[in-house]
Parts: sequence; structure tokens; C-alpha cells
Amino acid sequence: MIDRLLWIETENTEPYKNLAMEEYLTLHGPEGACILFLWQNRHTVVIGKNQNCWKECRVEELEKDGGFLARRPSGGGAVFHDLGNLNFSFIADREDYRVDRQLDVILEAVRMAGIRAEKTGRNDIAVDGKKFSGNAFNRMGGRCCHHGTLMIHADREAMSRYLSVSQDKLASKGVSSVKSRVTNLDAYCPGLTVERMKEYLVSAFEHIYGQKAEQVREESLPGEEIAPLRERFASWEWKYGRRIPFSREIGGRYSWGGIQIQLAVNEGRIVQVQIFSDAMEQELASALEMALKGCPYRTNEMEERAAKAVRAVGEETAIPPQMEEDIRQLMQSALECV
Repeated sequence: MIDRLLWIETENTEPYKNLAMEEYLTLHGPEGACILFLWQNRHTVVIGKNQNCWKECRVEELEKDGGFLARRPSGGGAVFHDLGNLNFSFIADREDYRVDRQLDVILEAVRMAGIRAEKTGRNDIAVDGKKFSGNAFNRMGGRCCHHGTLMIHADREAMSRYLSVSQDKLASKGVSSVKSRVTNLDAYCPGLTVERMKEYLVSAFEHIYGQKAEQVREESLPGEEIAPLRERFASWEWKYGRRIPFSREIGGRYSWGGIQIQLAVNEGRIVQVQIFSDAMEQELASALEMALKGCPYRTNEMEERAAKAVRAVGEETAIPPQMEEDIRQLMQSALECV
């Protein structure tokens, strides 16, 4: 049961510290509290936990221009952040965590700006069919975090310049470019600012939950505990991940997201696995990697191990009903690429 509402904003615009603050609040936030965390990143591409940064982002161009590459701990796809974009995080105990209610806060805040929006697709909020908010989700122990973006007056040209979205994904959305499927809120509410949207969000938070929200000052958080979390998010290992010398590659795009599986096979057995995906289910990639590593490179065994891993993920979180069958068929295609 939620017994109090807390909200916090930060003036920091470096992505690694913001991710660290969010993780600290998720791990150590007061029991029974629902937290709204408001933050911004400057000149940043943020990729999902299981994505291949080299395929999702023009990394060299981004870094040459002084930008940041960041990897978040939740699933989903790549997004571009700048100071025309406002990010929000809802953090609550698992039993109090309700995505629909949290999305109602966003929809109510946008309505306060005179904009009628709706939830679309897997995780987006749109107006006139154009996305202005993407959302992703993360679980840590007994607590959950739902975070997302609000494009207010973001640089859509920069977004197109740095994001490398596959043609398959664009086709699945029925659009020809990243820029053509997104919009800024100030196109519908001229003069709308980030500061005004923060006010709307706090008001909507209080209205939807029926309680007054208490502000927590950033300086009250323990910097000495946040610093090592920041170092991890800023590290090469976390941002770029490992690469394996793969000899087989399979993948596809489905209603629940895209997946790319790289397999290193030696003497008829899978010895290394690396999986990239923009699926919302954050544990899918690691579950499949553990299931397939050491497996004989035979269709029936790969199929059964992979299906069992998908079912295990489904015991922890709701998964699309078609996912298991899609993964089975993908395993059947593995030997075709030899």
C-alpha cells in the first residue's frame, strides 16, 4: 500500500550520474513510498540493456560531437536525449507498481497542457499517431522502476543523425525515418517549457494518487553511495559490452521486438552466446544466453532449452503469448545458416 508520495528533481545533466541516482532510489527508497524522479540528460544516446550499441547508434560521430553513450538497466530501444527532453521515473514497491496508473499521470500532465494523447504500441505515448514518449521498465529485488521520455522541444535532426534504426523496425512502424514517427509537445502547445511540464507532472502525480507529494532535495541523497554506481554506468564494460568471435548468427523482428543471437560453435556444441534485443522483457537475453551456452548444436535441444527459458521469464513478468513460438521457430532456423 502506498502511504506517501515523494518527488525529486536534479539539475545534473550527465547521464551516468542520473542513472546512478535512479538506481539508488530504486534500491533504497522508503518502503511504502511511490517516488517521481525528474531528470534530463544533455546530448546523449541511451540504449536498452540488451542492445548492440554499434548497431543502434553512430557512436564515433556522437562522441566526436561531445555526446555521451549510456546503457540503461531496462529493456527496450535506443533514444536520444537533450535538454529539450524531460525524463521521468516512477519507483515503487512491486505490489504498488501499476504501469497503467503511472501512465495515467503522464496522460493527465499532458492534458493539463491542452494536449489529448494516448498510449500506443508496446510502450509509447503519442499524439496524432506520432510518438513523444517512450517507456521502459526495470525490476530490482522487491522494487520496480518505470521510466520514460517526454519530448518537449527536442532536436529531431540530432536524433536522426545519431540513431541507426534498422529498416525492418521502421517498416514495422509504417514510417520511413526516425524523425517522421516522433513529435515535440510544443508543436501542440506553443511556448511549453520543461519547467512548466515538471509542474504539470507533480500536479498530475498528486491528483492520480490522491495524496500530496513531498519534495526530496537532491543534496539529501548520499553522494558517497551514488558515486560507485555512477562509475559502473560510465565504465567501458557496461556501455559497450563484450564481443564474441561468433560463427553463427540468427535473428528476426516480431510483434514483441527484435532479437539478434550470435553463437560461437565448437565441435558441435555452443560455447559462447551473445544476444541483442529491444524487447521490453529485460531478462530475456540473459535467460536465453544461460540456456543455450553449452547446448549441443542440434535444433531440438536448442528449441527446448530456449522455450523453457522463455517460460521461466514469463513466470516473473507478463510476456506476449506468441514469444515462445517465435523463439522456437528461430531456433529451428539456426542450422539453416550453417
